[in-house]
Amino acid sequence: MPEIELTAGPVAYEDTGGTGPVIVLLHGLVHDASVWRKVVPGLRGDYRVLSPTLPYGSHRRPMNPRVPLSPDTVIALVAEFLERLDLREVTLVESDCGRAQTVAVRHPERLARLVLVSCEAFDNYPPGLPGKMLSLACRMPGGVPLLAWVLGLRALRRLPVGLGALTRRPVPAEGWLRPLRTDPAIRHDFRRYNKGVRRSELTEAAEGLTGFDKPALVVWAADDLMMPRAHGRELAALLPQGRLHEIADTRTLIAEDQPEQLVAVLREFMTTTG
Repeated sequence: MPEIELTAGPVAYEDTGGTGPVIVLLHGLVHDASVWRKVVPGLRGDYRVLSPTLPYGSHRRPMNPRVPLSPDTVIALVAEFLERLDLREVTLVESDCGRAQTVAVRHPERLARLVLVSCEAFDNYPPGLPGKMLSLACRMPGGVPLLAWVLGLRALRRLPVGLGALTRRPVPAEGWLRPLRTDPAIRHDFRRYNKGVRRSELTEAAEGLTGFDKPALVVWAADDLMMPRAHGRELAALLPQGRLHEIADTRTLIAEDQPEQLVAVLREFMTTTG
């Protein structure tokens, strides 16, 4: 997997290569680029697909300790990633976390399209009970090691307060959790990021999305336990060229529960807005 050294630190990423239109896939907390492993094969060939592993607790190398780490840092990191790789006319896709919304508001110059897939929005930040537990763990002494240990127990992580809130089906959690469980520097990054959350970020982003006048697609999980269904409709209505597509029999991580349907929706969107 290639790696690029950015201002905030090293970022590993997957890149299918090719000369087709560029799609950049962003994941959420305590996941890495492998959350897209069922989606990328359905896009490969016709599109150049890149999926960076962001510093959300499943990254393998710690970030630069001299650079503050927060959601604002990640927004700048994504913009720098696009610039350093000279990616143009990008379709930026996010799942779970809400950073792409702010990227679209602050750094729209390299974007051609925006796709929001069942993600944090408005005041649902951090989202649901699992999100609030993560936030609390980062503020308690010893909270992050305890959280990593609890999520490492298979029976517990499938509960609605764990990863069970995100998917109907099992996920490759061992790989996602290993850095957080074994590396104190990664735990330190995770704590720094979560302590840097600004509660107003996504409400500010929502106001700015009214000025993102490029094709935009909102894909929402009909059975989502963490992201209110109404938020999908509201985001699509905010975006001047927004459209909404709901997918049944899936929770937040549609890329895990219904990857074939997500690929079909993305392909149709790319084709009709090309």
